[in-house]
Formats: sequence, structure tokens, C-alpha cells
Amino acid sequence: MTKSADLYLRAQKVMPGGVSRNTILRQPHPVYAARGHGCYITDIEGVTRLDFANNVASLIHGHAHPAIVSAVTRQLENGTAFAVGTEAEVLFAEHICQRNAGFEKMRFVNSGTEAVMSCIKAARAFTGRAKIAKVEGAYHGLYDYAEVSQTAVPANWGEADRPASVPVSHGTPQGALDDVVVIPFNQPERAVAILDRHGESIAGVLLDLLPHRIGVIPASTAFVTAIREWTEKNDALLIYDEVITFRSSYGGAQEWDGVVPDLTALGKMIGGGFAVGALAGRAEIMEVMDPGSSNFRFPHYGTFSANPVTMTAGLTAMELFDRKSVTELNRLADRARSALDEAIRIADVPASVSGKGSMFRVHLKAHPPTTYRDGIMEPGETITLNALLANLFDDGILMIGTGSGTLSTPMTGAEIDRLAEAMLGGLRKIRHML
Repeated sequence: MTKSADLYLRAQKVMPGGVSRNTILRQPHPVYAARGHGCYITDIEGVTRLDFANNVASLIHGHAHPAIVSAVTRQLENGTAFAVGTEAEVLFAEHICQRNAGFEKMRFVNSGTEAVMSCIKAARAFTGRAKIAKVEGAYHGLYDYAEVSQTAVPANWGEADRPASVPVSHGTPQGALDDVVVIPFNQPERAVAILDRHGESIAGVLLDLLPHRIGVIPASTAFVTAIREWTEKNDALLIYDEVITFRSSYGGAQEWDGVVPDLTALGKMIGGGFAVGALAGRAEIMEVMDPGSSNFRFPHYGTFSANPVTMTAGLTAMELFDRKSVTELNRLADRARSALDEAIRIADVPASVSGKGSMFRVHLKAHPPTTYRDGIMEPGETITLNALLANLFDDGILMIGTGSGTLSTPMTGAEIDRLAEAMLGGLRKIRHML
């Protein structure tokens, strides 16, 4: 009986499934971290692994960065949360807003789910409309409207020109499903045709420019431009979910195409390792949350929103992640994607690599998918991917369960070489399954 196995038995008695988030489940039991330093994690059994999961893209500087630890320690001595404001919130908001000219005003919340939810509610309050459009297969958190069709499958996803609104959680109200318009990813003509059928009832269109669940495939310029033109023509709002992708450029992935959204949801890495979310955008839209505004329509609260510990950690992390650091990390990610392509070539298996910025994903397909329906995995493919990830895990590499990985600033070329070596070994071991 290992320490981890014993801890899992105890956990199962007090938590459903023995966990508070299903993403840490693995067979025969979860792994429990003892400590992390830089880009490495050591578990309670004493095994150290190279971390390309980074708590699902939330740790841009890896674990326990000295500057963040020092700043947070000083704040802890002065208090963790108050029913009044702190200077830390103002300082951090000033920093985030100066990173992107489209961020005229912003507010902090406590998670990416809450950030997306707040964007949707703000869009409805501003436009007076109820419906939201989103991309099939895209993950935007746990909010009923944001999660629709995240897990659609051939048996229920409907026709390509009329995708069904498919619930994720059993018991999702039919009204929520009816108020979500599902569009295909990277198919501008088809997406616009679907949007046209709902015209004046759509409050906003929600987009992720590098959707993780779809395959870490960049949104095409044609697709993004078409959606922006449609929202402007129909007086709807364009909402970007940059909870993961804000790491991609100094001002977020929206710098890639130069299309400025009306609202942007942020989270993960802007918290410096602490739970965080934020929404930013045009001042006139953000004013719906201001009780002093004549346009006040969306009361917005949150007990731990903008708590000084998170604000201090986030500001320290983001100041460290300056333009030079962004460029260097993206360049290292380019090297990682090239190294993985080479490992696939040497292993001689039908696999491929996608990604952009400081993210990548390995697909067990000869070519990366371009849409959610192209990328849906058959049961056998899922089994093979899990086998690959298990081999990498045993070889000391921690990845996200989809086959994705993210980089952190403590990484160097040595870590990329180690990843490529482990990937080559893992692909060779599962080659007979392909």
C-alpha cells in the first residue's frame, strides 16, 4: 500500500470519486503532489516529473517562483481578504489594462468559469437579448450556457448546418439549451448562415482563438473576421475567452489577427498560481456593472474577488511576463513543436502536432483536425492516447489528459529535449496500437 493509494482510500470516503476535480483522476489512483519547484513536481512517493501540464496552463512561471512567493508572503502578513478595497486591486487592473488597448475597464472574479459567465451576463444586460452563440466542442467552464455542446458526439450533435445544443450535465434546463446557438469552428460561411437565422436575438458570440478541447487549433483569420463583421452588423457583442490563451502574446491571442472584441474573459495564469478570473473590454459595456451609471443593469458581487493575495501574486507574475519573456517562451514552444514533429517522423506513426504561442497538442492522427467533428476520437483512439500519456508519465513527463502541453518560463532547451526523447519512446511503445 503506497502513500498515494492510502490517501485515495481516505479521500473516497469524504469526496465524490475521491476528488474535487475529475481531471486529476487516474488509474489506479491519483498522484498527490508534495512540492513543486520551477518546472518540476515531486509527489508524496518522492518521484519527480517534468511538468508540461502547469495546472492546466495556469502556471506561467512554474512552481514557487521566488519573487511571487516573497510578494505573497509579505501580503499574508497584512491580511488575506477584506470587506473594503485594497491598492493591490487598482495596481493590478492598471497593469492588465495597459497590456491591451481594448481593455478600457475591467473587473476581477475568482475563476475562468466566473469570468465567462460574467461576460455573458454583461452582454445580455447591455444588449437586452438572451441568446448566446458558441463554437461546437469549445470548453468555456461550468456555466450552463457556456458548456453547451462541449461534449457532443455523432449520435446527438445534429446536422452540420444545424448543430444541436447538446447538454453536458444531466438536468440542464431546456430553456438554457434553447438560448445557445451552436456554430462550427473555422467554417465562416456555415457559421454566419447559422447566426443569420437568429439575427436580432443574439446578445454575443463567444470564441476561443485556440480552443483546447477542439484540438489547440488556431482560429483562422477568415473565421474571426467573419464573426466580427457579423456581430457589428447585427449589434451583437464579440466575446473572447482568453482564460488560457492570454499567455500567447503580451496583450493576448487577439493580437494575432488584430480583431478587437467587445469583452474578454481572463483567468488561469494571470493569478500567479492563485484562483482568479477577470473580464475586460469596452467601457460603455463594462458600465452595466457600475451602480453609479445610468446604464446599471448587472449587479456584480464576489466575496473573494480581487482579494489582495491573488492581486499581489498576479501583478508580480504578469510584470515578470513582459514582452521579452513572452517572445522567448513562444520561441521555445516553436522548438518543442518541431522536436515533437521530428519524434513522430522517427517513430513512423500516424500522429501530428498542433498549437501556437506556448501551447501544443499531440494528435494520434496523420494530420491535425480543423474542426471539432474532424477531431472527435473513437474509443480505440482514446485508449491509445491514454496509453501514450501513461508511458510519458512513467518516463517522468506530466501532460494534460488531452495530449496537450503548456510551457513555463523556467523551461529551457534541455527540458524540450527531454520531452522529445520521452515522446519518441512513448510513440514506439504504442505503435502496435495504431
